Amino acid sequence: MRQPADQAEAGRDPEAVSRFVESFAAQLVEAGMQRMPARVFAALLASDSGSLTSAELGESLQVSPAAVSGAVRYLSQQHMVSREREPGSRRERYRVHSNQWYEALTNRETIIKRWESALSEGVASLGADSPAGRRMAETLAFFEFVDGEIMAMMERWRVHREERFGQQ
Repeated sequence: MRQPADQAEAGRDPEAVSRFVESFAAQLVEAGMQRMPARVFAALLASDSGSLTSAELGESLQVSPAAVSGAVRYLSQQHMVSREREPGSRRERYRVHSNQWYEALTNRETIIKRWESALSEGVASLGADSPAGRRMAETLAFFEFVDGEIMAMMERWRVHREERFGQQ
């Protein structure tokens, strides 16, 4: 992995940065993320600006523009990065924000709501008193519980973040 300009200017050890990016990406892969999006995300996170172009990402990770494009598309869909147009240019920059984890988790809330709806229909279709219906109702109760906990946790995080890092 080559070092983006903002890291080179900061006098960082390129090998140490590369090891971090690949190590953190491997952790994300182990948790279920695809390999290339994990590498792109880790590279953006490790850059001082939090923002790199496709060419910079491709050069630093030694991958093709197509690989970067696919990874960025996935990360954008997951609300983990955003695309920004450079003023007066056709080049796009990809940015990771300080609240990317909040956005990614909040996005999961939408999925959980859809699962709750489907499970509710399943309970009605199977009958709440059948073994399958009771299993489905317990699964529904679990996701309702998780949804409520995520909302409460996100509110606590907003307060904690503001106390620790100030208004963002």
